[in-house]
Amino acid sequence: MFTEKDLHQIAKQGISLETIQQQIDHFVAGFPYLKVLKAATIGDGIVRVEEEELEALVNAFDAQSSSVSLLKFVPASGAATRMFKALFAFKDEGKSDKSIAEFSERIRDFAFFEDLKSALSNNGIDIETAISTGEYQLIADYLLSTKGLDYGNLPKGLLKFHDYTEGARTPVEEHFVEGTKYANSGGKVALHFTVSPEHRSRFEALIDVVKPQFEDTFGVVYKVSFSEQKPATDTISVNMDNSPFRNADGSLLFRPAGHGALLANLDDQDGDVVFIKNIDNVVPDSLKETTIAYKKALGALLLKYRQQIFDFQARLEDGDQDEQLVDELTVFYEKTLFTLPSEGFETLSLPEKLGYLSTKLDRPVRLCGMVQNVGEPGGGPFWAVNSDGTTSLQVVESAQIDMSDASQKALFDTATHFNPVDLVCSLRGYKGKKFNLMKYRDSNTGFITEKSKDGKNLKAQELPGLWNGSMSDWNTVFVEVPLITFNPVKTVNDLLRKEHQS
Repeated sequence: MFTEKDLHQIAKQGISLETIQQQIDHFVAGFPYLKVLKAATIGDGIVRVEEEELEALVNAFDAQSSSVSLLKFVPASGAATRMFKALFAFKDEGKSDKSIAEFSERIRDFAFFEDLKSALSNNGIDIETAISTGEYQLIADYLLSTKGLDYGNLPKGLLKFHDYTEGARTPVEEHFVEGTKYANSGGKVALHFTVSPEHRSRFEALIDVVKPQFEDTFGVVYKVSFSEQKPATDTISVNMDNSPFRNADGSLLFRPAGHGALLANLDDQDGDVVFIKNIDNVVPDSLKETTIAYKKALGALLLKYRQQIFDFQARLEDGDQDEQLVDELTVFYEKTLFTLPSEGFETLSLPEKLGYLSTKLDRPVRLCGMVQNVGEPGGGPFWAVNSDGTTSLQVVESAQIDMSDASQKALFDTATHFNPVDLVCSLRGYKGKKFNLMKYRDSNTGFITEKSKDGKNLKAQELPGLWNGSMSDWNTVFVEVPLITFNPVKTVNDLLRKEHQS
């Protein structure tokens, strides 16, 4: 199947031949569906923080923040092309719809309006005249192309989202402000952005400008780092008959493997508390208070549960081997970590039970914020059966469910909440042990999609999603968070929502 030239290319990519074969096997056989038992709901898999608890949790986190390692990990997208899909169709083909009408009517309400005005002015065009004469295709051209702001080719992180009296801010800048409020450990704020190689220099240039300004404003020191998706996380593409797809020059085609590839980036990081939040899920300062409070609450709960795990591990290390410990561990495992042991657990001997439970404690911990389901796309919280026979909480995407099975589809449709990708994780275990995150993913979860290149159809494969299969074997707790903490920007007109208007 592979030539010597292919083997050299595979080795240069940093992928083992065994991994390539596994990927091809997945193309042939597909990925097995996850068996969902029921939706996680309040009191049955989702923890609700009552109002009177919130302040206590915030205070608890603040009391510990200077003594633990904190990191804000921000997956930053590639080009924001999909955000401007309707505008591109309007600019290139004159296609118009309600979204174009709204864009045109409210163009002055965008935080980038002044920059757009200047871009047109630099070419002798007055934007107010263009607006009055209805030249919105021209305006869209200057917004999207290299003639003007080039927003159609920039990542979301570098677009101006929110307007303030002192000037507009990009999502990168909003994450700086957020990080100061809840990822601040003794005046030091660590931020990590995953970026595309072609955009990295632009991120660095922006941060070189704003970092000293925010340090002066907030009296903190930022440690900013970047990473790019690793070539070794790319996946091979195949033809529709599952044979390797080849480029025009005969070389194999590898493609980025979706956000699941970021597990390798996360694995390179370290921290007692790592906040994970997508680049476009930001709000103006006027709405940050709730987000900050719940981030701290999630952080406090994470540290609480982690300490309980450490206390059990200390007892096991000290040789505690009695039935009482087994009973306590079993209750903690089932009621706090929401995991049910595999069939046959009750028949195990005392040492076997302790060994089993000890292994389950020794895993990374994550808390996932869950918001009420209001029809937004995204994975939902479910109880699911894992390959090792345990039943645990999983963030499940629709593609992981056999929707042709009426009972499974019905269960999927009962979800009351969904995952806004609001995670707080610990990458460190007992006595500061750094986990190897690759050991805790389910390689049998993933997605196969159909694409095309050079006019030929092909099949591509995504790795297990970062918060789906890549974290399937973590100790997981779902916590309800308010809907106001979830404000992603999927289209440019989302910036016209009241939540994004300063």
